[in-house]
Amino acid sequence: MSQATFTTALTIGELEASFHLYCKALRILIREEKTIEQIQRSVCWHRLASLHHCLPRQYKDPNHLYFHLKRELST
Repeated sequence: MSQATFTTALTIGELEASFHLYCKALRILIREEKTIEQIQRSVCWHRLASLHHCLPRQYKDPNHLYFHLKRELST
């Protein structure tokens, strides 16, 4: 699998507006039983990491979201 590439930089507002979509994509990847290494190479992971880096009080670390969603889907 190749490294994710981005053609244009998104603004924080654009990232925030699509947050629910990135979470949905993360949930789908977990449901498909992708490994954490595969998920960490995804576009949604990088965008969630960007949001956390820029606004850490508002957006959780993608690792935290991963383990929370994984636990939620396993019950």
